[in-house]
Amino acid sequence: MGAYVLRRLAQAALLLWIVSAVTFVLIHTAPGGPAMLQNPDLSRDQIARFRANLGLDDPLPVQYARWLRAAARGDLGRSYDTVEPVLRLVGTRLPNTLLLTGIALGLAVLLAVPLGVASATHRNTPLDRAVAGLSFLGISTPVFWLGIVLIVVFSVQLRALPAGGMYQIGAGFTLGDRIRHLVMPVFVLTIANLAEVTRYTRSAMIAALGEDYVRTAHAKGLPAGTVLFRHALRNALIPVITIIGVYLPRAVSATAITETVFSWPGMGQLAVQSAATRDYPVVLGATLAVAVFAVASSLLTDLAYAYVDPRIRLG
Repeated sequence: MGAYVLRRLAQAALLLWIVSAVTFVLIHTAPGGPAMLQNPDLSRDQIARFRANLGLDDPLPVQYARWLRAAARGDLGRSYDTVEPVLRLVGTRLPNTLLLTGIALGLAVLLAVPLGVASATHRNTPLDRAVAGLSFLGISTPVFWLGIVLIVVFSVQLRALPAGGMYQIGAGFTLGDRIRHLVMPVFVLTIANLAEVTRYTRSAMIAALGEDYVRTAHAKGLPAGTVLFRHALRNALIPVITIIGVYLPRAVSATAITETVFSWPGMGQLAVQSAATRDYPVVLGATLAVAVFAVASSLLTDLAYAYVDPRIRLG
């Protein structure tokens, strides 16, 4: 197990280097430049001095090597817009995104697994067709559209929930206020996650219920509930864990739209704003944070395999 973890950590370091290099080249070669250099009040001489001070006149390999040396020391630079350290910006926004994503994904799994199991054990029934229809509706509904509809209905017309933000401005922290701000963005993300996990759970359960060991368990006279949950569901969870492990980092990065619609101060909103203003250090920092999260979730998924199915050994 130890050798496996060390090998995965070495692969993670290589992956993070590739991600940082590709992101660095893409963001620096995109048309335009940092918003501060697009200020019409700046003269050409001032722009030239700013570019020189930021090192933007150096060749890309030189710029990347300088950034990589600093990143290896834990210094991801400073934002061009706010002059705040990137590490502090990411550290402030990441917990907000993890809170939003964690609640949404947790609710989706708690609802999707029972729905998938019920749909698989009642194939071609009205229940199965209803679950399939709801899953299709959830997958095909655009996140931004659903978010806008919720804002119009519950914030503008009913005035029941806040339209955006993480807390009421000028008020102290209260759990009730935080929950009210979480309701709509969590609902939007839960719907999207719920649809996919339900479909995978249903498919995995149908496959597991058709295996020989399930028929053998029934032939031995084991109770139906024992066969379903101790034998079929436990093996069906392996592909479900796989999709959750793959979807987790994607869900973190996919919150950009939801966070922008609901003005949620998370990593997604930070990345969108930074990309729009060509704030190179912040874009790189946000991308690396998501990449680290993706690597960590992949490793945890592999370790979860061995827990769910003791026959799996990580070598």
